[in-house]
Amino acid sequence: MGAAYFYHLTRRPLEETLTMLLGKSLQAGWRVAVRGVDEGRLAWLDERLWTGESDAFLPHGVAGGAHDADQPVLLTTGAAGNGASCVMSIDGAQVSAEEVAALDRVCVLFDGDDPEALDVARAQWKALKDAGAAAQYWSEESGKWEKKAETPAA
Repeated sequence: MGAAYFYHLTRRPLEETLTMLLGKSLQAGWRVAVRGVDEGRLAWLDERLWTGESDAFLPHGVAGGAHDADQPVLLTTGAAGNGASCVMSIDGAQVSAEEVAALDRVCVLFDGDDPEALDVARAQWKALKDAGAAAQYWSEESGKWEKKAETPAA
């Protein structure tokens, strides 16, 4: 059974934190789906991942290509088409308690400077908690990532 990890972004931009989490996920042997809500935003993210530091290159693709199933990291607005064992939700993309239970990890990244993003993340936390999913809340407020709250699976 997996858990949902909520990452409250206050110091680093999404693409930096996402790159770090994707690297750790690939090191763990996980295939990852990065789930967003806007194809334009995913195209922007795709460009950032391709043009990032060469030593931090992350093999990935955008959903809708001929090789989706082969991608270690797939950027998508829908279901994971690459056999992902980890889903990373950005920009308020929804995840379910069933996904949390079925996957190794679900990561929910949200912008701490955006009141709407905070509201969406709080609603997701409550929905997952109420459905009995394990969840952790991580904050970088102090300058390093620290676990601030945890709810065990019911």
